Amino acid sequence: MTYVAHQTGFLLTRQSRDVGAQVQVEYWLATAEGPVRLLLEDEPPSFYLLLKDKERALTLFRQHQLHGRLRTTSLQTFHQDKLLNCCFATLAVYHRAIELLHLHQIEIYESDLRFADVCLMNRFITAGMRFSGQYRQRAGYREVKVTALEPAEIVPAFRVLSLDLECAMSGELYSVALLLREPDGRELSQVIMVGASQPSDMNIEWVQDEFALLLALERWFLRHDPDLIIGWNVVNFDFRLLLRRAEFHKHPLRWGRGQSLMRWRPSRIDDQQGQLLLPGRMVLDGIDALKSATFRFDRYGLESVAQALLGRGKAIHDPDDRVAEITRLFHHDKLALAHYNLEDCRLVLEIFDKCHLIPFLCLRSQLTGLELDRYGGSVAAFTHLYLPRLHQAGYIAPNLPHGAIATSPGGYVMNSLPGFYHDVLVLDFKSLYPSIIRTFHVDPLALVTGLQEPEAETIPGYIGGRFSRRHHILPGLIDHLWQAREQAKNERDQARSQAIKILMNAFYGVMGSVGCRFFDPRLASGITMRGHWIMQETRQFIESHGYTVIYGDTDSTFVWLKNHVTPEQAQQIGKQLVEQINQWWKMRLKQELQIDSCLELQFERHYHRFLMPTLRGTELGSKKRYAGLCHENGEDKLIFKGMETVRSDWTELAKTFQTGLYERIFMEQDPRAFIRETIEKTQRGELDECLVYRKRLRRKLDDYDKTQPPHVRAARLADQIRQQRGLPPRYQHRGWIEYVITTQGPEPVAYRQHPLDYQHYIEKQLKPVAEAILPHINLQFDQIVDTQLSLF
Repeated sequence: MTYVAHQTGFLLTRQSRDVGAQVQVEYWLATAEGPVRLLLEDEPPSFYLLLKDKERALTLFRQHQLHGRLRTTSLQTFHQDKLLNCCFATLAVYHRAIELLHLHQIEIYESDLRFADVCLMNRFITAGMRFSGQYRQRAGYREVKVTALEPAEIVPAFRVLSLDLECAMSGELYSVALLLREPDGRELSQVIMVGASQPSDMNIEWVQDEFALLLALERWFLRHDPDLIIGWNVVNFDFRLLLRRAEFHKHPLRWGRGQSLMRWRPSRIDDQQGQLLLPGRMVLDGIDALKSATFRFDRYGLESVAQALLGRGKAIHDPDDRVAEITRLFHHDKLALAHYNLEDCRLVLEIFDKCHLIPFLCLRSQLTGLELDRYGGSVAAFTHLYLPRLHQAGYIAPNLPHGAIATSPGGYVMNSLPGFYHDVLVLDFKSLYPSIIRTFHVDPLALVTGLQEPEAETIPGYIGGRFSRRHHILPGLIDHLWQAREQAKNERDQARSQAIKILMNAFYGVMGSVGCRFFDPRLASGITMRGHWIMQETRQFIESHGYTVIYGDTDSTFVWLKNHVTPEQAQQIGKQLVEQINQWWKMRLKQELQIDSCLELQFERHYHRFLMPTLRGTELGSKKRYAGLCHENGEDKLIFKGMETVRSDWTELAKTFQTGLYERIFMEQDPRAFIRETIEKTQRGELDECLVYRKRLRRKLDDYDKTQPPHVRAARLADQIRQQRGLPPRYQHRGWIEYVITTQGPEPVAYRQHPLDYQHYIEKQLKPVAEAILPHINLQFDQIVDTQLSLF
């Protein structure tokens, strides 16, 4: 074996297992020199036991012949209880000890953490690491027995594979397309197709049958050795199908590095979901990655997203037609199927590039310690960052709360003053909740220590909370992230900026979640109730200067200037206001609480015209719903919040009608001709393609037993017709349904049988949109419609 020192790599996969009489932790890394398998040994798993329970625990361990070691520790619980650290040689004994103590209701701490994660946390490692150790060359990778391991900031370069399958309706594989991008940007494409060889300008490997396809794909993986595999629904469809077909052929898939076995772990919550275990490689799903990076689309099919982002998509739109067309191509035009198959790989790779998804996921992993393919996990990220720093401060983490109820209020939302306004400014607190954490030291450790300190020396919170001025962790973490985000913004690094923003904003939600071990209502309230106070005090300051606040929402304040002003004057007033308010908060918090303010109010936008609508059927102002016209980047821009235009459950008719109507009214044009023209076109059938509703089935179809909303009726009708035509049901297990309202009620778009009910769309789509704004200019929708009808 050879000694290697101070090399760096980026973490791909992690796991721990017993090997003989000890635990072995395995980390697969991507490095500049190729894949590395790190092996960490001689590090026993452990948990913490209350010192007062020592004799009871020892008696149980002796009775059940569980051999371990008790070590004294200086760490304590949040209640200042003294502790022992319980270590065991193997994971098997470790887990038996945990079960035994739980069975006898002996409380233990930090026993629910994955050991492979704990080894990283203890070293403050997230994703990048520097390692030293003894290594040997294996087939396709280096294996290193670790002697030293520490965190490192690195920018990884991956070998990325885009993969897509085509198959029969029964699941039998027709072909697989592979598009590999090397770290230097070179690309290699390959299609493996069942069938007799044909001449082609594409790189196609022809195989005899499905089993031969699996073997060819296995050889390709071993030869080209990708780090990352990307695709569209690639985990729950492509790889799950590959595993099922391999099981059918009784052929285990050893596609992990070191020819390790690929396995499927089903979800305990959703039988349609699961986790793919592929040691040494990471599989990333495009849909989940987009959602994680806060991209939002009405539809997440590959064609829809590709059309929205790239301006092109699939040639076959309907899923049933697509399956039929793929089958036809397989039997009659295999070269066209190969082109189609490979184009899907190309679309996925270009979407990942366009949205910088791989850099985003890498940065998020580097910031949080989460795996690249873990798309949620805010609680786990918080724990990974917070727990080792808590140990440094002398405490262990509490256990998950049992029976806790989240009682803290949500974000501040003031009652709006409905109306149609000229010249409204929007002033926005920059990252309000992270700013509150930094300013008022809202933090689990600060709460625990603050409650032990003299009240006069702490920062007051809410519902009995007090926070230490000296002992805290989270404010420092946030401050570090804040500075990193500012640097990313200055460098126009959007992926890094977005990753940091998501992480910072998640910290409040984590502390307010009963699923987090650090949950405490005094923490969540220390943020939200403090936010309420800040927003209310800011409103009073603004109104004391002669302006009117017509609405406030979480961190945004809407200020009506009352007098007509030019855009330049509005900008000047907005900037002066935020400068005055920021200075006022600095002085006030320094005088009253002796703390430095991190609050930063910004001038966000000037609306020339602004509508704050009423709640339908009332005189009360709405919340989280408004529309306005502003001037940005040299052109007028309509902005809608919570209105029909930005809601996925309204038709395209309502959305385009609202945009056209508001645009005319905001520009002080008479909207009556436009309204009449839209009604005429609707009645003549010229807008039929805009009348489609699209709604999610959030439960299985059979679970809708008490209610029959329109989309459920349409879905049931669709599956009845599909069954009559010999097609499998599509809507039994959730999903999206597209339907229209006909003279006989809701019907699926794909199987519509009756004429459209145009009056429904006029009354339920056009009229509500119009009635939100027309009264503000002394017009009534019904009068406009009646005037039109009288012409016939």
